[in-house]
Amino acid sequence: MKAIILVLDGLGIGAQEDSHLFNDPKTCNTLVNSLKNYLKTNGIYYFYNLSKLGLGKIIEFKENISSKELGFVDIDIISSYGVLTEKSNAKDTITGHWELAGIISNKGFPTFPNGFPQDLISEFESRIARKVIGNKVASGTEIIKELGDLHVKTGYPIVYTSADSVFQIAAHIDVISLEELYKICEIAFDLLKNYKGGIYLTARVIARPFAGNNGNYYRLNDKRKDFSVLPPRTTLLDIFYQSNLEVVAVGKVADIFANKSITKSYKVSGNLSILNKTIEVVKEEFNGLVFSNLVDFDTLYGHRQDYVGMVNALIEFDQNIMKLINSISYDDILFIVADHGNDPTDNSTDHTREHTPLIVYSKNQRFKSGVNLGYRESFSDVAKTIFDYFKNYLENDLKDLIDGKSFLNLIFESYLF
Repeated sequence: MKAIILVLDGLGIGAQEDSHLFNDPKTCNTLVNSLKNYLKTNGIYYFYNLSKLGLGKIIEFKENISSKELGFVDIDIISSYGVLTEKSNAKDTITGHWELAGIISNKGFPTFPNGFPQDLISEFESRIARKVIGNKVASGTEIIKELGDLHVKTGYPIVYTSADSVFQIAAHIDVISLEELYKICEIAFDLLKNYKGGIYLTARVIARPFAGNNGNYYRLNDKRKDFSVLPPRTTLLDIFYQSNLEVVAVGKVADIFANKSITKSYKVSGNLSILNKTIEVVKEEFNGLVFSNLVDFDTLYGHRQDYVGMVNALIEFDQNIMKLINSISYDDILFIVADHGNDPTDNSTDHTREHTPLIVYSKNQRFKSGVNLGYRESFSDVAKTIFDYFKNYLENDLKDLIDGKSFLNLIFESYLF
C-alpha cells in the first residue's frame, strides 16, 4: 500500500487571487499560456492520457474556457481532479513541498533579486579566506560560461542565486576540490543561519561543481550537494517514518526536506529518468510514501522562459504517464500536483503565484472517478488525505500535527481501510 506524490515542478494553472502581493500579474498561467503560445508556431498535440487523467477538465473548471483548443479531448475520466491553492506566504519550491507535506508557512524565505548584501559577502569572504565573483541572479549553466575562465584564473568561487531562496557556489573541480567546496558551503550555511540573527537565511546552500576548460564548461550534477533548512515542525514524512513505514524520495525531494525522515533516496535527474525511477520504486513491495519531483518544467523551461520546452516536456509526460498508472497496485493512491507556477511567457524568470493542478487516481474498487474536488484551501489537503488513507497504519493522535483538510470521503465510497 503506497501513496505516491508526483510533483510537476512549477506547472501552475492560473493566478491565485493574491498574486498581486507577489508581484505577479493576474494573467500568469504556466500551463495555459505555454500551450497557447506553443500552438501558434508548433501546431496542436492531443493529450490523450492527460485528458483521461482530467487535466483538461481542470483547465475548463479553473479558466472557464474550452480545453479542446489546447489539445485535450473528450474521453472517459479515470481520476478525480481539482485545484490546489497555496496558503503559505511564499511561492518557492521548499515552501510548496513543505505545504504538500502538511506545513503551512506564515513566512517565506528571503530571495535576493539584486544579489546578496555586500556586508554578507564580505563576511563570507573573510571566513573562507577567498574573494568571490558573481553575486547575482543567474542560470547555473550561463554563469559558468560567463565567469568560468575568471574563476580558473583567480581561484575565486562563483556565488550566485536564482528566483528561489538559494545561495549557490560554483567551482571547477580542478581549482577547488569537492571536499573544499563542500566545506565552503557548510561555512556559508552556518553564516546564513547566524549572521545578524539569520535575516539572510536562505532555504538552501548548493554546491555546484563543474569541469571542462576554455569556456567549454559543464556542471557535474552528480556531485552537487545541498545544505537545506530543516522543516520547522512535523511533516507527513516524519509521521510515516516514525510509524515504521517507508519514505522514498526521488529527484530532489530528499534535499528539500534536508534528508529528514527519508528511508531511501534516488537523486535522479531529468523528468523521464525520474518518472522511470518512480515506476521502479512503485513496483516494489512495501507500505509507505513515494515522493517524486519532476524538476525540468521549472529549472529548464520556466526559469529560462522556454514555453516550447515546457510543452514538449508535458508531451513527454503525457506519452509516459500511463506506465506509472499501469504499475500501481489496487491499494495504492496517486496524487499528481505542482508546487508553484513558473510562467515562461511573462516578463520575469521568477516563480509565479498560481493555483496548481490536483489529480488523484486509485485502482481501488471504492475509488470514485470523475469527481470535481473544486478549489482546495491548501496544498496540505493532500497530506491530510494521505493520512486518512493510511489511518490504520498511523496513530490517530498524530493527525493534528499536520495542516490541511482531508477530502478522502469525497473520492471513496467508504474509507474505512
